[in-house]
Amino acid sequence: MKFLLVFDFDHTIIDENSDTWIVKCAPEKKLPNELRNSYRPGHWTDYMGRVFAYLGDRGVGEDEMRSTMAAVPFTPGLVDLLGFIIKNKEFFDCIIISDSNTVFIDWILKAADFHKVFDEVFTNPAAFTSTGYLTVQHFHTHHCAKCPKNLCKRKVLEEFLEKKLEQGASYTQIVYIGDGGNDLCPVTFLKKGDIAMPRQGYTLEKKISQLSQDLSPVECSVLVWSSGVEIISYLKQLLKE
Repeated sequence: MKFLLVFDFDHTIIDENSDTWIVKCAPEKKLPNELRNSYRPGHWTDYMGRVFAYLGDRGVGEDEMRSTMAAVPFTPGLVDLLGFIIKNKEFFDCIIISDSNTVFIDWILKAADFHKVFDEVFTNPAAFTSTGYLTVQHFHTHHCAKCPKNLCKRKVLEEFLEKKLEQGASYTQIVYIGDGGNDLCPVTFLKKGDIAMPRQGYTLEKKISQLSQDLSPVECSVLVWSSGVEIISYLKQLLKE
């Protein structure tokens, strides 16, 4: 029986938002106001499609984007954490569920040689067109009113676990490591033996704390972290048990 580690990507594995980091490629490292103001809540992926089209129109190509993304900093302690997981991979299955995109995550993980840590990555499909423009699509369709239009992380986690069960695999414990508001939906799906690890000072921690104040706390245990080193010490404790 293995443990399942579920990671968000932006502000969890990396210490930035990959989608806003790419703006460093734009002329003067900023976007025009009318483009920035075109974002509508819940429709981030559509907005990023327009950002990628703007970068393409300005002649920003794949090589420039790739080298920019390779320089994104990892969250404190995360390089150590991913190294620890590689050494103990027989005990852990690892997946990423992220609202970034396949191209950015692939570039960043490969540049740091961490792509082998993860068994599967669930994120918005992205690709370059024959004319060199980066395009992005919605990950799936869903009916969850709490989540952005393109991605319900709870649905992804449920479907992943169902598929594993069909293959005869189940997990001793699920450990969910994230930071954002869209991580709350999958955290509410976790059961009593599981653990949610929200990043300290970020939206997920605040939302979990708000649920407790509203007397409808999450079922799983909660352990707040600020560095990957704290996550390592928890995982070491799991392995001892």
